[in-house]
Amino acid sequence: MPKTALTRLHDDIDAVRREAFAEGYAAAMQAVREFVSQPPMTGPLSRPAPQAAATAATTAAPRSQPRRLRRGTNAKLVASVLRSIAPRAARPTEIRNALRQEQGVALAFTSIRHALGQLEARQVAEQVAQSKTWRYRGESETA
Repeated sequence: MPKTALTRLHDDIDAVRREAFAEGYAAAMQAVREFVSQPPMTGPLSRPAPQAAATAATTAAPRSQPRRLRRGTNAKLVASVLRSIAPRAARPTEIRNALRQEQGVALAFTSIRHALGQLEARQVAEQVAQSKTWRYRGESETA
């Protein structure tokens, strides 16, 4: 007899769980139906319809994003800064600040370092001894 009471208790608990799950599932599906039936959002977080996006792209004003520089421009910019401060040497930070002030160009340190490596290979710039400073060497004949 105790086994039947325990079995009946388990069956009752399972029935309550199934009923609660069914009610929760029904409520969730109703919430989904209500959400889907609402008109699309409008505002800054909503996306335009694909067709509207295509027409908006053709009539939109140009973006204010900075344009990418042409290939080889970074090395020319860095060389012009080094030339302007020659014969004094400069660190990449000073080169970056000069580029910002004089030419309004913001280059990443990685880009400056890469440009300095290119200029060194062309023998236009050289690293001063074992320091982190660079100086203008002059235009090479092979450049």
